[in-house]
Amino acid sequence: MPRIPLTWLGEHVELPAGLTAEQLAADLVRVGLEEEAVHPAAVSGPLVVGKVVERVPEPQKNGKTINWCQVDVGPHNATAEDGTSAPRGIVCGAHNFDVGDHVVVALPGAVLPGPFAIASRKTYGHVSDGMICSSRELGLGDDHDGIIVLSEIGIEAEPGADARALLGLGEEVLEINVTPDRGYCFAMRGVAREYSHATGAVFTDRGLAPVPDVPATGGFPVEIRDDAPVHGVPGADRFVAQVVRGVAADAPSPAWMQRRLTQAGMRPISLAVDVTNYVMLDLGQPLHAYDLATLAEPVVVRRARAGERLTTLDGVERTLDPEDLLITDGPDAGRVLGLAGVMGGADTEVSAATTDLLIEAAHFDPVTVARTARRHKLPSEAAKRFERGVDPRLPRVAVARVVELLVEHGGGAPDAVLTDVDRTTPPPHLDLPVALPARLIGLDLDAAAVAGYLRAIGCTVGEVVGAGADAVLPVTVPTWRPDLTVPVDLVEEVARLHGYDAIPSVVPRSPVGLGLTVAQRRRRRVAQVLADAGWVETLSYPFVGTAQLDALALAADDDRRPMVRLANPLSEEQPYLRSSLLVTLLETARRNVARGTSDLAVYEVGAVTLPRAGTAPAPVPPVAERPSADVLDAIRGAVPAQPRHVAGVLAGLREPAGWWGPGRAADHADAVDAVRLLGETLGVELRVVADSERAPWHPGRCARFTTADGALVGWAGELHPKVVTALGLPARACAFEVDLDVLLTAAPRAEVVAREVSTFPVAKEDVALVVPGSVPVADVLAAVRDGAAASPAGDVLESARLFDVYTGEQVGAGHRSLAFALRLRAADRTLTADETAAVREAVVSEAGRRFGATLRA
Repeated sequence: MPRIPLTWLGEHVELPAGLTAEQLAADLVRVGLEEEAVHPAAVSGPLVVGKVVERVPEPQKNGKTINWCQVDVGPHNATAEDGTSAPRGIVCGAHNFDVGDHVVVALPGAVLPGPFAIASRKTYGHVSDGMICSSRELGLGDDHDGIIVLSEIGIEAEPGADARALLGLGEEVLEINVTPDRGYCFAMRGVAREYSHATGAVFTDRGLAPVPDVPATGGFPVEIRDDAPVHGVPGADRFVAQVVRGVAADAPSPAWMQRRLTQAGMRPISLAVDVTNYVMLDLGQPLHAYDLATLAEPVVVRRARAGERLTTLDGVERTLDPEDLLITDGPDAGRVLGLAGVMGGADTEVSAATTDLLIEAAHFDPVTVARTARRHKLPSEAAKRFERGVDPRLPRVAVARVVELLVEHGGGAPDAVLTDVDRTTPPPHLDLPVALPARLIGLDLDAAAVAGYLRAIGCTVGEVVGAGADAVLPVTVPTWRPDLTVPVDLVEEVARLHGYDAIPSVVPRSPVGLGLTVAQRRRRRVAQVLADAGWVETLSYPFVGTAQLDALALAADDDRRPMVRLANPLSEEQPYLRSSLLVTLLETARRNVARGTSDLAVYEVGAVTLPRAGTAPAPVPPVAERPSADVLDAIRGAVPAQPRHVAGVLAGLREPAGWWGPGRAADHADAVDAVRLLGETLGVELRVVADSERAPWHPGRCARFTTADGALVGWAGELHPKVVTALGLPARACAFEVDLDVLLTAAPRAEVVAREVSTFPVAKEDVALVVPGSVPVADVLAAVRDGAAASPAGDVLESARLFDVYTGEQVGAGHRSLAFALRLRAADRTLTADETAAVREAVVSEAGRRFGATLRA
């Protein structure tokens, strides 16, 4: 199954930052590519570059010689007795390295594939403080005879550098399952195309890249002589070959290429082999490199003759079948070079002495290749692709790419001509009945929608021919989709791109309720908008005890102290129903922090229970008959009020740390913003003022929210340090709690009507006001808005936003500068400079009247 490294895929299609293998799998499954596995980073823990500074061979009694090595691992070195940095001592049984070599070192705490945990341990009379690694130990290949010497694979790095990044061992790889009809997805090119279909991401088809203008005649002679085609189809219809001379073919390929091949599940071998494999995985075109010195003119593609035999690259001698398609050479085409589309032969294999290469890329019949691969039990990577169908336009592009990479990394130069024997036929033309997709899928899709989906997969779609039931769309399928042979295949593609999940399941109609009420929809919207903002919804039991209220430092006369006691509590330690949602939510936060989750943003939507003073206990209704109206009224009257609240708790980092920066700790402004978000969601204008007397919040960092008519909504801010300590929460944890029923009552009954967007340009004004430090920002912002509304220009303030707060000598002690960005726009005209200046003056005037504010120089 194909393995997809994300960084490689990103060279074909734009990927969003932070994309994970899991998210990529979720995107691809929408277009029919199922996840087979997500391969995590191959190595975890410290894997670094080390420099061998000393190597002492030590013969052992068992006849084995080990090396006692001193390895410099830079910042990871040990500490000597005098406090200086000292190399680590490591026992190694390999002998293919020496002093001065840079190697890969797994330090204690690393976990290698297996899993195999690395720790300091005593062996051969020494304490080995790590392990010098071979390719097999890192999961990079089967070589276990010697450790990795980085200079031999083209990697230069300082001691202590992260070897996981250098070797590509720290990246997730997605393995997908490709159905037989989607052979183009055995390449990054095809998977990138499907990701583009799933997400709309910009896709660049590198398979259609322009090729160098090289004459296609006069190159190495090639002939196609298929005198006995299977099932009436020629075994080969295109063969492209180009000579590259003076190449270091047996040199190691560049480290980045080896890393990608390894991630894709292939073992790096040599430059010539690795480049052909890399381009195959990248574009989907299998290729082969021949040692030019071993070839005789011409190369001939033909069927096998009776009694012919071939030793393939895996060292197995095979008896050939007359149906096998072969690559041969010589005037009489008597020497067999390989099984076409399956595997090459050993006679022309690239060796250490190879300098001149013949690069081959061909297009073979899928049935012929499939039968040959099964007959000889050779499921090679090339056969997997050819038997599913390869784009016949790729050979020229793929050869050009191989030649480019060989010249770049192995030197040499290509011949000025190449060979391109092209007998391909145009892709099939299909007439798709316009009504067929809608009839088979069950969706009302018109001709334009169907044509749009087909063009997205690369089809050429003409104008509708005919009318009514006889109307058809002329469609020419793309060359990389040989599976599209009949109109119903096109319908399947339309359904796939439209989305299988968008095809409705039609069930019998049955009477149902009237759906959710307006209040229910709004409550769900509140929960959803918090989840969308990164909060995690939790549910907690509503049972509490007085000790939990004490931990929140609630005063004896606090309105949350009176609670309803249960007649039969589950626990005598928690016999009451909560009067504050924050009490149980803080317990949830405390439990998560105690178990290691120090960065959290949790919320809960639930009911609180408020006792009614002077309420008589509910009567016990009779069982044998329906209770009377008086009894029912008494029961209802005894039920305590149970308003719905929304509460949230923030702790630790609100924005995580990473390569992008140190992150950002949650603060009281995040809690305040959450309440503002709820108000905006429900269309309620909230007013905020500072509150210094509401436990469990910090006296100087607590905000009280009310509606425009003064109804109390709730509080938000930073928790009191004593409460944080009592609950074991991270320092400066924050919280909010609001009465959701009050918000719903204040919410407008009618649906929100969108304002018409002005077509006139926006005018920008920034104003910095110097005010006493004790004046709340919200009050100054209100003055800015009121001043702008009262300006001669009219109500042209579109938005006002605080973007800077400054304190310092320039504004004087006890003062601060608040800078606001004003965006002004009129619905019927373009604002003039005088009008925007008038708004600015009105803002400064109103702020000065209320708070003595002055304009900062």
